[in-house]
Amino acid sequence: MSLRSTFVVAGLVLAALNMRPALAGISPLLDEIMTDVGLTPAGGGAITTVMVVCLGLFGPVAPLLARRIGLDRTLLVALLILAAGVVIRSLDGAPVLYTGAAIAGTAIAIMNVIMPGVVKQHFPEKAGLLTAIYVSALVGGAAAASALAIPMEHLTGYGWRGVSALVAVPAVAAAVLWLPQAFGRQSAPANGPRPFRALMRSPVTWKLTAFMGIQSLTFYVMLAWLPTIFQEAGLPADHAGFLLAISNLAQVAATLAVPVHAERSRTQVPHVTGAALLTVAGYLGVLLAPTTVPWLWMIVLGLGQGASLALALLIITLRAPDPSSVTALSAVAQSVGYVLAALGPLVIGLLRQATGGWTVPLLAGLAACAVQLVVGVLAGRPLIS
Repeated sequence: MSLRSTFVVAGLVLAALNMRPALAGISPLLDEIMTDVGLTPAGGGAITTVMVVCLGLFGPVAPLLARRIGLDRTLLVALLILAAGVVIRSLDGAPVLYTGAAIAGTAIAIMNVIMPGVVKQHFPEKAGLLTAIYVSALVGGAAAASALAIPMEHLTGYGWRGVSALVAVPAVAAAVLWLPQAFGRQSAPANGPRPFRALMRSPVTWKLTAFMGIQSLTFYVMLAWLPTIFQEAGLPADHAGFLLAISNLAQVAATLAVPVHAERSRTQVPHVTGAALLTVAGYLGVLLAPTTVPWLWMIVLGLGQGASLALALLIITLRAPDPSSVTALSAVAQSVGYVLAALGPLVIGLLRQATGGWTVPLLAGLAACAVQLVVGVLAGRPLIS
């Protein structure tokens, strides 16, 4: 690998590390946020919901920006928007909290969509390996945010506002590292993004969209509510945060291994099936015995969720022939998919509020896992030539 390629990989890794802390760092602090701001459980879940809605609504901005300024500069812009959003989110008042969350979610939406295209552009022959690397960094960032949120609050004495604002620091660092790439030689897509109308007519697009959406829904439900579930089961807040971090670390292992193997296979059906079944097992463990070997449930859940996310992004990259097509397909699949996924944390919060417990919400999550298995099998089938 050349020196330039090494710097590109380093930049991708640092950028990917910033794609989830703004989301994952909120859940360990959620009880404190709800108390401080005066939010109901549904209102607390809506913080994550606002961000995930933005992942869907503003995904189509990414191909437009990429066509105008190139993929590399689009990534730089998104990192700077992310830094601004998390700072604004930490200011006083519920309206500002949700506004900052929306800005941060918009930045993550842009990054979500363009990263498969950036991989295709710079490393077209190593899509599986580079997908594994950047998705592992993505979930690693989520793990760090989950594990460090409460300890950083204790260490700094800043409270949830200061700790959540600290997420801006690595985003700015990633932007600085990416500057030479963004303002160096550009490899903008030659033909622009594929027309969205043509993509909308393709059955492949909707299979991928359904898979992306449902696996994201089952992921964000747990990301938003797992620490609260564990705390209400009797575990301390820092223990609950570390359990979520264990889940995210298990995702790193899955994302490192699964895409490389799946890329070599003619069909990804066995991979998406195994990932869905592991996710089901993790949900069942949290439902039936949340305080009995919770670390085991988190490992199982993390392996399933990490593999599911990596497979969704890999299949998008494999099914499109060039960076422009990957970016356009990614925009459609992730935009519609994340709007669907955004319902998860909100619905679970409403069910918790209505029933007073976690049995019905987690049963609803298990039903979503069953749907994930079905649509994953459809998406994982190879294209018929």
